[in-house]
Amino acid sequence: MNGSSLALRQRSLGDASAEFPLFPPLTRGCPLTSTSEIAYPLEVVYDYARVDGSLFGQEPGPDIARWSPLLPPLDAPTLGEGGTPLLKVGDVYVKDESSNPTWSHKDRLNRVTVSAAVACGAPGVVVASSGNHGASAAAYAARAGLRAIVLTSADSPPAVQAFTRAYGATVMSVPTEKRWPLLREIVDRLGYHPVSNQTVTHTGHPFGPEGYKTIAYELFLQLGEVPAAVFAPTSYAELLYGVWKGFVELRLLGVAGRTPRIFSCEPAAGGPHARALATGAPAAIVEPGPSDAYSIAGPVGGHRGVVAVRDSGGEAVLVTDEELRAAQRDLAREGLWQELAGVAGLAAYRKLRRDFDGPVVCVATSSGFKDIGVGSRRYPAVEDLTVDDLMS
Repeated sequence: MNGSSLALRQRSLGDASAEFPLFPPLTRGCPLTSTSEIAYPLEVVYDYARVDGSLFGQEPGPDIARWSPLLPPLDAPTLGEGGTPLLKVGDVYVKDESSNPTWSHKDRLNRVTVSAAVACGAPGVVVASSGNHGASAAAYAARAGLRAIVLTSADSPPAVQAFTRAYGATVMSVPTEKRWPLLREIVDRLGYHPVSNQTVTHTGHPFGPEGYKTIAYELFLQLGEVPAAVFAPTSYAELLYGVWKGFVELRLLGVAGRTPRIFSCEPAAGGPHARALATGAPAAIVEPGPSDAYSIAGPVGGHRGVVAVRDSGGEAVLVTDEELRAAQRDLAREGLWQELAGVAGLAAYRKLRRDFDGPVVCVATSSGFKDIGVGSRRYPAVEDLTVDDLMS
C-alpha cells in the first residue's frame, strides 16, 4: 500500500491546545474540556509535512489501507471496505456505502476502531448498537480473532440481530437506559475495547471518524474535483465530521483548492444537531418522536456535527418519514435499495431545493435489508396466473 501511519497524537475538539498521546484512545471524551453537560470528542493529528503527494495519484478501491499515512495504525485485517461506487441519479451523485462488506458505511469506522483494540491488546470489543454498527463491529472483530459483545434493543430488526449473531458475537437485548452503564462495566471489568459512545453527549471512539475521511478522498478522485455540497444521514455525526475532515486535509495538503458545504440530515422527529446549530450550543440532547428511520433517530448529538456544518458553511436539514420513503422508493427504481435512514441525504437535498455551483453528493449509507419489518411479509402463490395478469 502507501506506507505506515503518520498519526502523531490526539487533540480535543473543545480546545485544540489540549493534546494527548496517540495511545491509548480516549474513549470517554476529552478529560480536560468535558463537563457533566457536554462531552468534547478528540481527533487524530498527523505529520502532514511527511505525506507523499503521490498518495492521491492512485485509483480508489477496496481496503482503506491504501490511505494508511492519513489513518491511525491499521492492525486489524481488512474485509475489503471502501472503494464504493459513485452513481449519477438525476441531478445528484449518490455514494453507495451499502456496497461495503457488511452493507453499510460503518465498515470504514470499524476497520479503524477494531485495529485500535488489537493494538491495545484487548480481548474483545463491546458496542451498544441496534443496527449497522453492531453488525459491522462483530464482523471486524471476528476477522481479527477478537470476541464481540453487542448490546442492542429488543425492538431492533430481527434480521439485523440474526446478521450480527452470525459472526459469533454475544448479542444481548438490553433496555436503552441500561445499555451504556453495562457497556462501561464491561470495559472496566473485562478490559474490552469500546467502539461506541460512553458519554453524555456523543464522543464515541476518537479514531472512528478517521475511517470516514476515506469517503472524501474517494469522492475527490471519482469526481475529479471537490463537490460543492455533501448531504449525509446524521445520527452521531461521525460520518459527517469524517467526510468534512477529509476534505479539509485535501486542502491543507494542497491537493484541492476548496472544501464543500456539509449538510446534516436528521429525522424531523428529533434532530439534536439541528437544535444545537439553531441555539448556538456545542451539542444538544432532544426528546425524539417516533420515526421508522431508527438508525438515525436518536436523542443525543455531538460536537463533531456542529463543527462540520458550522465551519463548512452548511446547514442542518430535518426530513419526515414520508420524505424519506419517497427518496427510498425513487432510489430503488434506479437500482439502489437503501435503508430508510440511509436515504436521508437525498431526501434533505430534495427538500432544500437549493442550486449549487458544482456537483452535489448524497451519501447513501446502508442496504434496505436493514429496515424494520423486512422479510416479515409472506407472498403466497397466485393461482391460475396468466400473462394478462402480469400486464396490468
